[in-house]
Amino acid sequence: MRKLLLLIVLFFSVTLFSLTQPAFAGDAASGAKVFTANCAACHQGGKNVVNAAKTLQKADLEKNSMNSIEAIVTQVTKGKNAMPAFAGRISTDDIENVAAYVLAQSEGGWK
Repeated sequence: MRKLLLLIVLFFSVTLFSLTQPAFAGDAASGAKVFTANCAACHQGGKNVVNAAKTLQKADLEKNSMNSIEAIVTQVTKGKNAMPAFAGRISTDDIENVAAYVLAQSEGGWK
């Protein structure tokens, strides 16, 4: 009886854990506003005015291993090469929202 109860609890725990949102959920609609205010000068339409080979287009994000919320959050937070760090300039939630927006736009071809 105890084993059955333990299995039931374990089953529901695993099921509940698999239904929870990831740590980096992000809100793409809010991210659009933050992107327009902070990123569009260099990345309008998913392009990159500084380095044309590193756009925000799906293929380039995949090629450069930037096709995840986590990777984009790290890039925006810490910056790299010509891209400045936005940590302390915009909130962590806004950075996550921008990442969600960038991924959503890359899936849709930046239309």
